[in-house]
Amino acid sequence: MKNILVAQSGGPSAAINATLCGVVEEALADRNIDRIYGAKNGIMGVLSEHLIELNDVLSNPETLQLLCQTPSSALGSCRMKLSHWEESTFEYEKTIQIFRKYNIGYFIYIGGNDSMDTVYKLAEYCRMKKIDDICIVGAPKTIDNDLVETDHCPGFGSAAKYIAATFSEIACDCNVYALPSITIVEVMGRDAGWLTAASALGRLNGSGAPDLIYLCERPFDVDQFLTDVREKMAEKHSIIIAVSEGLRNEEGDYVTDTLKDRAEDAFGHKILAGASRFLEEILRQEIGCKVRSIELNVMQRCASHLASAADIHEARLIGMAAADYAISGGSGKMACLQRVSTNPYRFTVDFVDITKIANRVKTVPEEWINEAGNDVTQEMIDYLLPLIQGEMPCTYKNGVPVHLRLY
Repeated sequence: MKNILVAQSGGPSAAINATLCGVVEEALADRNIDRIYGAKNGIMGVLSEHLIELNDVLSNPETLQLLCQTPSSALGSCRMKLSHWEESTFEYEKTIQIFRKYNIGYFIYIGGNDSMDTVYKLAEYCRMKKIDDICIVGAPKTIDNDLVETDHCPGFGSAAKYIAATFSEIACDCNVYALPSITIVEVMGRDAGWLTAASALGRLNGSGAPDLIYLCERPFDVDQFLTDVREKMAEKHSIIIAVSEGLRNEEGDYVTDTLKDRAEDAFGHKILAGASRFLEEILRQEIGCKVRSIELNVMQRCASHLASAADIHEARLIGMAAADYAISGGSGKMACLQRVSTNPYRFTVDFVDITKIANRVKTVPEEWINEAGNDVTQEMIDYLLPLIQGEMPCTYKNGVPVHLRLY
Protein backbone atom coordinates (compact mmCIF):
# COMPACT_ATOMS: atom_id res chain seq x y z
CA MET A 1 0.00 0.00 0.00
CA LYS A 2 1.09 3.56 -0.72
CA ASN A 3 0.13 6.97 0.57
CA ILE A 4 -1.21 9.97 -1.33
CA LEU A 5 -0.21 13.60 -0.85
CA VAL A 6 -2.28 16.60 -1.89
CA ALA A 7 -1.38 20.30 -1.81
CA GLN A 8 -2.87 23.61 -2.93
CA SER A 9 -1.06 26.51 -4.52
CA GLY A 10 -1.56 29.94 -6.07
CA GLY A 11 -4.49 32.29 -5.54
CA PRO A 12 -7.38 30.77 -3.56
CA SER A 13 -10.91 30.33 -4.84
CA ALA A 14 -14.37 29.36 -3.61
CA ALA A 15 -13.99 25.92 -5.23
CA ILE A 16 -10.42 24.83 -4.49
CA ASN A 17 -11.45 23.01 -1.33
CA ALA A 18 -14.10 21.08 -3.25
CA THR A 19 -11.25 19.69 -5.38
CA LEU A 20 -9.39 18.77 -2.19
CA CYS A 21 -12.59 17.10 -1.01
CA GLY A 22 -12.75 15.06 -4.22
CA VAL A 23 -9.14 13.90 -3.84
CA VAL A 24 -9.78 12.81 -0.25
CA GLU A 25 -13.04 11.06 -1.13
CA GLU A 26 -11.39 9.03 -3.88
CA ALA A 27 -8.41 8.14 -1.68
CA LEU A 28 -10.64 7.08 1.23
CA ALA A 29 -12.57 4.75 -1.09
CA ASP A 30 -9.45 3.10 -2.57
CA ARG A 31 -8.15 0.08 -0.66
CA ASN A 32 -4.69 0.58 -2.10
CA ILE A 33 -4.28 3.88 -0.24
CA ASP A 34 -3.19 3.84 3.38
CA ARG A 35 -2.61 7.41 4.54
CA ILE A 36 -3.80 10.68 3.02
CA TYR A 37 -1.44 13.56 3.63
CA GLY A 38 -1.91 17.26 3.01
CA ALA A 39 1.03 19.63 2.63
CA LYS A 40 0.74 23.00 4.32
CA ASN A 41 1.41 25.91 1.95
CA GLY A 42 1.89 23.96 -1.26
CA ILE A 43 5.32 22.85 -2.45
CA MET A 44 6.86 24.93 0.35
CA GLY A 45 5.16 22.63 2.84
CA VAL A 46 6.47 19.58 1.02
CA LEU A 47 10.06 20.85 1.12
CA SER A 48 9.78 21.89 4.77
CA GLU A 49 8.05 18.58 5.65
CA HIS A 50 4.97 20.32 7.03
CA LEU A 51 2.51 17.50 6.36
CA ILE A 52 -0.74 16.69 8.14
CA GLU A 53 -2.79 13.50 8.02
CA LEU A 54 -6.29 13.95 6.63
CA ASN A 55 -7.80 10.47 7.04
CA ASP A 56 -9.45 11.10 10.39
CA VAL A 57 -10.23 14.81 10.17
CA LEU A 58 -12.01 14.38 6.81
CA SER A 59 -13.51 10.97 7.33
CA ASN A 60 -17.23 11.81 7.46
CA PRO A 61 -19.57 13.26 4.81
CA GLU A 62 -20.64 16.21 6.98
CA THR A 63 -17.07 17.43 7.36
CA LEU A 64 -16.40 16.99 3.65
CA GLN A 65 -19.51 19.02 2.84
CA LEU A 66 -18.36 21.73 5.23
CA LEU A 67 -14.99 21.73 3.46
CA CYS A 68 -16.79 22.36 0.16
CA GLN A 69 -18.45 25.52 1.51
CA THR A 70 -15.17 26.84 2.95
CA PRO A 71 -13.46 29.41 0.74
CA SER A 72 -9.74 29.86 0.18
CA SER A 73 -7.15 27.09 0.50
CA ALA A 74 -7.77 24.97 3.59
CA LEU A 75 -4.24 23.57 3.35
CA GLY A 76 -2.70 26.99 2.81
CA SER A 77 -1.01 28.20 -0.34
CA CYS A 78 2.25 29.56 -1.71
CA ARG A 79 3.70 31.22 -4.79
CA MET A 80 7.01 29.40 -4.90
CA LYS A 81 8.79 28.80 -8.19
CA LEU A 82 10.98 25.70 -8.33
CA SER A 83 14.43 26.18 -9.79
CA HIS A 84 15.10 24.28 -12.98
CA TRP A 85 16.95 21.04 -12.25
CA GLU A 86 19.66 22.05 -14.67
CA GLU A 87 20.44 24.93 -12.30
CA SER A 88 20.01 23.01 -9.05
CA THR A 89 18.69 19.56 -8.17
CA PHE A 90 18.46 20.25 -4.44
CA GLU A 91 14.69 20.91 -4.32
CA TYR A 92 13.96 17.85 -6.44
CA GLU A 93 16.18 15.52 -4.46
CA LYS A 94 14.67 16.86 -1.22
CA THR A 95 11.14 16.36 -2.54
CA ILE A 96 11.80 12.76 -3.60
CA GLN A 97 13.49 12.09 -0.26
CA ILE A 98 10.40 13.28 1.61
CA PHE A 99 8.12 11.30 -0.69
CA ARG A 100 10.15 8.18 0.13
CA LYS A 101 10.10 8.91 3.85
CA TYR A 102 6.30 9.10 3.90
CA ASN A 103 5.79 6.36 1.31
CA ILE A 104 4.12 8.83 -1.05
CA GLY A 105 3.27 7.16 -4.33
CA TYR A 106 0.85 9.80 -5.59
CA PHE A 107 1.03 13.59 -5.50
CA ILE A 108 -1.92 15.77 -6.54
CA TYR A 109 -1.16 19.47 -6.92
CA ILE A 110 -4.20 21.74 -7.10
CA GLY A 111 -3.50 25.12 -8.64
CA GLY A 112 -3.34 27.44 -11.61
CA ASN A 113 -0.85 28.24 -14.31
CA ASP A 114 2.20 28.67 -12.11
CA SER A 115 1.29 25.58 -10.09
CA MET A 116 1.20 23.54 -13.28
CA ASP A 117 4.79 24.70 -13.84
CA THR A 118 5.62 22.87 -10.61
CA VAL A 119 3.76 19.74 -11.78
CA TYR A 120 5.64 19.86 -15.07
CA LYS A 121 9.05 20.21 -13.43
CA LEU A 122 8.52 17.47 -10.85
CA ALA A 123 7.02 15.05 -13.36
CA GLU A 124 9.79 15.75 -15.88
CA TYR A 125 12.47 15.28 -13.22
CA CYS A 126 10.97 11.91 -12.27
CA ARG A 127 10.85 10.90 -15.92
CA MET A 128 14.44 11.98 -16.47
CA LYS A 129 15.63 10.07 -13.37
CA LYS A 130 13.48 7.06 -14.28
CA ILE A 131 11.46 7.35 -11.08
CA ASP A 132 8.32 5.51 -12.14
CA ASP A 133 6.79 4.66 -8.77
CA ILE A 134 5.74 8.24 -7.95
CA CYS A 135 2.82 9.67 -9.95
CA ILE A 136 2.34 13.43 -10.13
CA VAL A 137 -0.93 14.88 -11.45
CA GLY A 138 -2.25 18.42 -11.70
CA ALA A 139 -5.79 19.48 -10.80
CA PRO A 140 -6.77 22.88 -12.23
CA LYS A 141 -7.82 25.83 -10.15
CA THR A 142 -7.98 29.46 -11.15
CA ILE A 143 -10.63 32.13 -11.08
CA ASP A 144 -8.82 33.73 -14.04
CA ASN A 145 -9.87 30.81 -16.27
CA ASP A 146 -6.59 31.10 -18.17
CA LEU A 147 -5.39 27.48 -18.27
CA VAL A 148 -5.18 26.05 -21.78
CA GLU A 149 -6.55 22.65 -22.85
CA THR A 150 -9.51 22.82 -20.45
CA ASP A 151 -12.86 24.36 -21.37
CA HIS A 152 -12.87 26.22 -18.08
CA CYS A 153 -11.29 26.03 -14.63
CA PRO A 154 -12.88 25.14 -11.30
CA GLY A 155 -13.23 28.32 -9.28
CA PHE A 156 -14.03 30.47 -12.29
CA GLY A 157 -17.77 29.72 -12.29
CA SER A 158 -18.21 30.80 -8.67
CA ALA A 159 -16.18 33.97 -9.21
CA ALA A 160 -18.21 34.71 -12.35
CA LYS A 161 -21.45 34.23 -10.40
CA TYR A 162 -20.26 36.62 -7.70
CA ILE A 163 -19.26 39.22 -10.28
CA ALA A 164 -22.58 38.96 -12.11
CA ALA A 165 -24.54 39.37 -8.88
CA THR A 166 -22.34 42.22 -7.71
CA PHE A 167 -22.72 44.23 -10.91
CA SER A 168 -26.48 43.76 -10.74
CA GLU A 169 -26.49 45.02 -7.14
CA ILE A 170 -24.17 47.94 -7.92
CA ALA A 171 -26.59 48.96 -10.67
CA CYS A 172 -29.45 49.09 -8.16
CA ASP A 173 -27.40 51.40 -5.96
CA CYS A 174 -26.12 53.67 -8.73
CA ASN A 175 -29.54 54.23 -10.27
CA VAL A 176 -30.98 55.73 -7.07
CA TYR A 177 -29.86 59.30 -7.77
CA ALA A 178 -30.85 61.63 -10.59
CA LEU A 179 -27.43 63.27 -10.77
CA PRO A 180 -25.01 62.06 -13.48
CA SER A 181 -22.48 59.53 -12.22
CA ILE A 182 -19.90 57.05 -13.49
CA THR A 183 -18.83 53.94 -11.60
CA ILE A 184 -15.74 52.00 -12.71
CA VAL A 185 -15.42 48.47 -11.37
CA GLU A 186 -12.03 46.78 -11.61
CA VAL A 187 -12.10 43.00 -12.03
CA MET A 188 -9.24 40.54 -11.57
CA GLY A 189 -7.46 39.40 -14.72
CA ARG A 190 -3.82 40.08 -15.44
CA ASP A 191 -3.49 38.47 -18.86
CA ALA A 192 -6.98 37.18 -19.58
CA GLY A 193 -10.31 38.99 -19.41
CA TRP A 194 -12.62 36.07 -18.66
CA LEU A 195 -13.75 37.41 -15.29
CA THR A 196 -14.32 40.90 -16.62
CA ALA A 197 -16.38 39.38 -19.43
CA ALA A 198 -18.51 37.63 -16.79
CA SER A 199 -19.74 41.05 -15.65
CA ALA A 200 -22.04 40.94 -18.71
CA LEU A 201 -24.08 38.29 -16.87
CA GLY A 202 -25.22 41.06 -14.51
CA ARG A 203 -27.57 42.18 -17.29
CA LEU A 204 -29.45 38.87 -17.48
CA ASN A 205 -32.34 39.94 -15.26
CA GLY A 206 -32.70 43.43 -16.69
CA SER A 207 -30.28 45.61 -14.70
CA GLY A 208 -28.50 46.84 -17.84
CA ALA A 209 -25.11 46.98 -16.10
CA PRO A 210 -22.35 47.11 -17.00
CA ASP A 211 -22.74 49.61 -19.82
CA LEU A 212 -19.19 49.20 -21.08
CA ILE A 213 -16.73 46.29 -20.75
CA TYR A 214 -13.00 46.53 -21.44
CA LEU A 215 -10.93 43.34 -21.51
CA CYS A 216 -7.14 43.16 -21.35
CA GLU A 217 -7.08 41.25 -24.67
CA ARG A 218 -7.71 44.47 -26.63
CA PRO A 219 -5.30 47.44 -26.54
CA PHE A 220 -6.82 50.17 -24.40
CA ASP A 221 -7.03 53.65 -25.92
CA VAL A 222 -7.86 56.45 -23.48
CA ASP A 223 -9.26 58.77 -26.15
CA GLN A 224 -11.61 56.11 -27.50
CA PHE A 225 -12.59 55.27 -23.92
CA LEU A 226 -13.60 58.89 -23.31
CA THR A 227 -15.62 58.88 -26.54
CA ASP A 228 -17.43 55.69 -25.46
CA VAL A 229 -18.22 57.15 -22.05
CA ARG A 230 -19.57 60.41 -23.48
CA GLU A 231 -21.83 58.51 -25.86
CA LYS A 232 -23.23 56.41 -23.01
CA MET A 233 -23.69 59.47 -20.80
CA ALA A 234 -25.79 61.00 -23.58
CA GLU A 235 -28.13 58.00 -23.31
CA LYS A 236 -28.46 57.68 -19.52
CA HIS A 237 -27.49 59.65 -16.43
CA SER A 238 -25.69 56.84 -14.59
CA ILE A 239 -23.29 54.36 -16.20
CA ILE A 240 -21.22 51.44 -14.89
CA ILE A 241 -17.99 50.31 -16.52
CA ALA A 242 -16.19 46.98 -16.08
CA VAL A 243 -12.41 46.95 -16.62
CA SER A 244 -9.76 44.24 -16.37
CA GLU A 245 -6.94 44.94 -13.93
CA GLY A 246 -4.48 44.07 -16.70
CA LEU A 247 -5.50 46.76 -19.23
CA ARG A 248 -2.64 47.51 -21.61
CA ASN A 249 -2.07 50.23 -24.20
CA GLU A 250 -1.12 49.72 -27.84
CA GLU A 251 2.55 49.32 -26.88
CA GLY A 252 1.69 46.50 -24.46
CA ASP A 253 2.37 48.49 -21.29
CA TYR A 254 -0.05 48.31 -18.39
CA VAL A 255 -2.05 51.53 -18.21
CA THR A 256 -1.15 51.75 -14.53
CA ASP A 257 2.58 51.82 -15.33
CA THR A 258 2.24 55.56 -15.80
CA LEU A 259 1.38 55.87 -12.11
CA LYS A 260 4.48 54.29 -10.59
CA ASP A 261 6.83 51.34 -10.94
CA ARG A 262 5.27 48.01 -10.06
CA ALA A 263 6.93 45.27 -8.02
CA GLU A 264 7.01 41.71 -9.36
CA ASP A 265 6.05 38.41 -7.75
CA ALA A 266 8.14 35.23 -7.64
CA PHE A 267 7.08 34.29 -11.17
CA GLY A 268 8.04 37.67 -12.64
CA HIS A 269 4.45 38.93 -12.93
CA LYS A 270 3.93 42.62 -12.23
CA ILE A 271 1.79 43.18 -9.16
CA LEU A 272 -1.22 45.07 -10.49
CA ALA A 273 -3.63 47.49 -8.87
CA GLY A 274 -5.12 50.78 -9.73
CA ALA A 275 -6.62 50.54 -13.24
CA SER A 276 -9.98 51.77 -11.96
CA ARG A 277 -8.40 54.56 -9.91
CA PHE A 278 -6.32 55.60 -12.92
CA LEU A 279 -9.46 55.86 -15.07
CA GLU A 280 -11.40 57.55 -12.27
CA GLU A 281 -8.96 60.45 -12.28
CA ILE A 282 -9.09 60.78 -16.07
CA LEU A 283 -12.90 60.81 -16.10
CA ARG A 284 -13.08 63.29 -13.24
CA GLN A 285 -10.85 65.67 -15.17
CA GLU A 286 -12.38 65.13 -18.62
CA ILE A 287 -16.09 64.52 -17.88
CA GLY A 288 -16.51 66.37 -14.62
CA CYS A 289 -19.42 64.48 -13.06
CA LYS A 290 -19.40 62.30 -9.95
CA VAL A 291 -17.00 59.37 -10.51
CA ARG A 292 -16.21 56.49 -8.21
CA SER A 293 -13.94 53.48 -8.63
CA ILE A 294 -14.48 50.07 -7.05
CA GLU A 295 -11.86 47.33 -6.84
CA LEU A 296 -13.57 44.00 -6.13
CA ASN A 297 -10.23 42.51 -5.07
CA VAL A 298 -10.22 39.23 -3.09
CA MET A 299 -14.01 39.11 -2.69
CA GLN A 300 -14.09 37.66 -6.19
CA ARG A 301 -12.34 34.51 -5.03
CA CYS A 302 -13.64 34.02 -1.48
CA ALA A 303 -17.40 34.60 -1.74
CA SER A 304 -18.38 30.99 -1.04
CA HIS A 305 -21.82 32.08 0.17
CA LEU A 306 -22.56 32.83 -3.50
CA ALA A 307 -20.75 29.84 -5.00
CA SER A 308 -22.01 28.18 -8.17
CA ALA A 309 -23.32 24.69 -7.49
CA ALA A 310 -22.18 23.64 -10.97
CA ASP A 311 -18.68 24.90 -10.20
CA ILE A 312 -18.43 23.11 -6.83
CA HIS A 313 -19.75 19.89 -8.37
CA GLU A 314 -17.17 20.00 -11.17
CA ALA A 315 -14.35 20.91 -8.78
CA ARG A 316 -15.17 17.91 -6.62
CA LEU A 317 -15.36 15.59 -9.62
CA ILE A 318 -12.05 16.80 -11.01
CA GLY A 319 -10.37 16.11 -7.66
CA MET A 320 -11.74 12.57 -7.67
CA ALA A 321 -10.67 12.07 -11.27
CA ALA A 322 -7.14 13.36 -10.62
CA ALA A 323 -6.68 11.05 -7.64
CA ASP A 324 -8.08 8.06 -9.53
CA TYR A 325 -5.81 8.76 -12.49
CA ALA A 326 -2.70 8.96 -10.30
CA ILE A 327 -3.60 5.84 -8.31
CA SER A 328 -4.08 4.02 -11.64
CA GLY A 329 -0.51 4.91 -12.61
CA GLY A 330 -1.02 8.11 -14.58
CA SER A 331 1.51 10.93 -14.22
CA GLY A 332 2.65 14.17 -15.81
CA LYS A 333 -0.82 15.28 -16.84
CA MET A 334 -3.57 17.65 -15.75
CA ALA A 335 -7.24 16.80 -15.39
CA CYS A 336 -9.22 18.86 -17.93
CA LEU A 337 -12.90 19.63 -18.39
CA GLN A 338 -14.06 19.12 -21.97
CA ARG A 339 -17.43 20.57 -22.97
CA VAL A 340 -19.55 18.12 -24.93
CA SER A 341 -22.48 20.48 -25.46
CA THR A 342 -23.73 23.82 -24.17
CA ASN A 343 -27.48 23.31 -24.40
CA PRO A 344 -27.99 20.98 -22.67
CA TYR A 345 -24.72 21.50 -20.83
CA ARG A 346 -22.61 18.35 -20.64
CA PHE A 347 -18.91 17.75 -20.07
CA THR A 348 -16.31 15.02 -19.63
CA VAL A 349 -12.99 14.86 -17.76
CA ASP A 350 -9.86 13.78 -19.56
CA PHE A 351 -6.12 14.17 -19.04
CA VAL A 352 -3.72 16.28 -21.07
CA ASP A 353 0.07 16.19 -21.02
CA ILE A 354 1.31 18.92 -18.69
CA THR A 355 3.85 20.08 -21.28
CA LYS A 356 0.93 21.42 -23.32
CA ILE A 357 -0.36 23.46 -20.37
CA ALA A 358 2.41 24.80 -18.16
CA ASN A 359 3.43 28.42 -18.74
CA ARG A 360 0.76 29.06 -21.36
CA VAL A 361 -2.22 31.40 -21.13
CA LYS A 362 -5.72 31.01 -22.57
CA THR A 363 -7.16 34.37 -23.48
CA VAL A 364 -10.68 35.36 -24.52
CA PRO A 365 -11.20 34.56 -28.23
CA GLU A 366 -11.07 37.68 -30.39
CA GLU A 367 -14.46 36.85 -31.92
CA TRP A 368 -16.09 36.90 -28.45
CA ILE A 369 -15.25 40.61 -28.06
CA ASN A 370 -17.41 43.10 -29.96
CA GLU A 371 -15.95 45.08 -32.85
CA ALA A 372 -15.76 48.30 -30.84
CA GLY A 373 -13.77 46.55 -28.10
CA ASN A 374 -16.10 47.74 -25.35
CA ASP A 375 -18.36 44.71 -24.82
CA VAL A 376 -18.66 40.96 -25.36
CA THR A 377 -20.73 38.94 -27.81
CA GLN A 378 -23.59 36.48 -27.34
CA GLU A 379 -21.13 33.60 -27.80
CA MET A 380 -19.45 34.66 -24.57
CA ILE A 381 -22.78 34.73 -22.72
CA ASP A 382 -23.65 31.26 -24.02
CA TYR A 383 -20.27 29.96 -22.86
CA LEU A 384 -20.57 31.49 -19.38
CA LEU A 385 -24.18 30.79 -18.52
CA PRO A 386 -23.93 27.06 -17.63
CA LEU A 387 -21.00 27.70 -15.31
CA ILE A 388 -22.90 29.86 -12.80
CA GLN A 389 -25.97 27.68 -12.36
CA GLY A 390 -27.27 26.52 -8.98
CA GLU A 391 -26.72 27.53 -5.38
CA MET A 392 -24.91 25.59 -2.69
CA PRO A 393 -26.48 24.77 0.69
CA CYS A 394 -24.66 26.76 3.35
CA THR A 395 -24.40 25.94 7.06
CA TYR A 396 -24.78 28.99 9.29
CA LYS A 397 -24.03 29.57 12.97
CA ASN A 398 -24.56 32.82 14.85
CA GLY A 399 -25.90 34.29 11.64
CA VAL A 400 -22.74 33.77 9.55
CA PRO A 401 -21.45 30.84 7.45
CA VAL A 402 -19.37 28.15 9.17
CA HIS A 403 -15.94 27.42 7.72
CA LEU A 404 -13.66 24.44 8.33
CA ARG A 405 -10.11 24.80 9.60
CA LEU A 406 -7.69 21.92 9.03
CA TYR A 407 -4.92 23.29 11.24
